[in-house]
Amino acid sequence: MTKRHVSLSDEMEDSLAEFIAEVDERLASDENTCGVVEEVLVDLHGDRDAYDRWQSGEDVSPAERARLQSYDPCNATLESEYYAEKDEEQFKHSKHLQWLWRQFDATPMADNVEFALRFRRMLADHLFEECGDDCRFFKGITFTYGHNISVGDNTVVHDDVHLDDRGKLTIGNRVSISDSAHVYTHDHDVVDQTEVENYHTVIEDDARVTYDSMVKAGVRVGENAIVGAKSIVQRDVPAHHVAVGQPAKSVKIKPGWEDVARPLDADVETDKESRRIDYELPDDLEVYDEFQRDLNPPGER
Repeated sequence: MTKRHVSLSDEMEDSLAEFIAEVDERLASDENTCGVVEEVLVDLHGDRDAYDRWQSGEDVSPAERARLQSYDPCNATLESEYYAEKDEEQFKHSKHLQWLWRQFDATPMADNVEFALRFRRMLADHLFEECGDDCRFFKGITFTYGHNISVGDNTVVHDDVHLDDRGKLTIGNRVSISDSAHVYTHDHDVVDQTEVENYHTVIEDDARVTYDSMVKAGVRVGENAIVGAKSIVQRDVPAHHVAVGQPAKSVKIKPGWEDVARPLDADVETDKESRRIDYELPDDLEVYDEFQRDLNPPGER
């Protein structure tokens, strides 16, 4: 289906371009990122008058003060902040940008598609390890960190997708990831849930990961392949194959690619171990087990 070309009014286009250029320039400068994020969010949420009153020492209610303080990403916590193996220096920067991305999505402007796509695309340049040209990121996308994600050109990620980059995530050119899909780069031990293994997950050029599907850690979705709706991908999907099911299996080859695709009945080796990402924890780390489970089988207690 061909889409229509849609444009904003000249007045809105000028305002949008000026605003995005200003934020882009400030984020690229030596200015404190935390402060930039705070000021941008105050204005995006229409709270400038209350913020200025609070900053000048006027009385504000406890609830109002907590709301105003929350625009500062240094006063916020994210789930990934608790992960022991994270790169502290990288996370200090990516946390601020991730907070701006998430809080922008909580504003009415996030539903203005032309505005929001361009704003998120600008943020991706600062947040991701790499982001190509003409990418489109829709509302409600979440990340673990953001800085371990590489995206190629002309890729689209739709609403409410989770891109886990606790390990490393590489997404190629012209990839489509549909609404509510989850792509993972980490896994938990089946006995000790606190034991985490990180992997490099790859979605190659022209692949499609469709609605509400899951790509598990360390998997490679091949070039021009399709992952069917609600599928769970635990093994590599060969190039040009269509994989569906739970767990996903190749059921056909895309019409026209039969001569260059691996045969349907061929064995597919998933070299997950070669994609494992080793990490070391600090020697002075205070280990915290939130579950406090007895991990010994009945006969060993």
